[in-house]
Amino acid sequence: MKTWGCLKFAALVAALVVAIGAGFWFLGDTVKSQFRGPDPVTVAQASLEGLREQNRLSTFAARYVAVVTSKQSRLGMTAQKTLIMPGMVRYEVDLAKLQQKDLAWDANAKRLTIVLPPLEVIGPDVDLDGIREYSNDGLLMRFTDVESQLDAANRKAGQQELIRQARAAAPMQLARESTRRAIERSFAMPLKAAGLDAGVSVYFPGERPGSREVWDTTRKPEDVLANKW
Repeated sequence: MKTWGCLKFAALVAALVVAIGAGFWFLGDTVKSQFRGPDPVTVAQASLEGLREQNRLSTFAARYVAVVTSKQSRLGMTAQKTLIMPGMVRYEVDLAKLQQKDLAWDANAKRLTIVLPPLEVIGPDVDLDGIREYSNDGLLMRFTDVESQLDAANRKAGQQELIRQARAAAPMQLARESTRRAIERSFAMPLKAAGLDAGVSVYFPGERPGSREVWDTTRKPEDVLANKW
């Protein structure tokens, strides 16, 4: 009986040691987690969800002026009409298309990399009050339907010209940089607020990480006007 009592006591001591060890392990793991701070991936995911709820982001807009001329010849006469058409164009990114796979966290470099959906040109919103027209040979336009044909041709050509200007290299680069800075802030600020020292790099499709080289993905103006995105 004495031996049995010693065995029971030893078993209780062993169980107590195991319990104390488990308690210290749990406490140590908890303290370690607290000192380690928030998970940057979790913070980035929360920022991603917040951006996607905005649906579309527009950080840049520009005003352009198209000057186009159309001609029609009939009965040995030529009618000509020039249209000056101002219009506003917006540059947007569809944030609803931003997916988890577009985000990558480099733990060694402490850097979050984001690849955005393509930049879209929205518009043009033509300034109707700012339109000016100039014409000659009013006789031909008075007695035929030439003027309506010239107007239709000028309107179409004017919108195409506005889109062509909007998709030029310089304004597209300005729009990308403006959007890039906005997205960088949207992710960097929550990371900083969580006490995380992390960098953020934002790219568009076709940009090579580590550079700002952009592939030419410009669409034809007629495709833009037909909403062929």
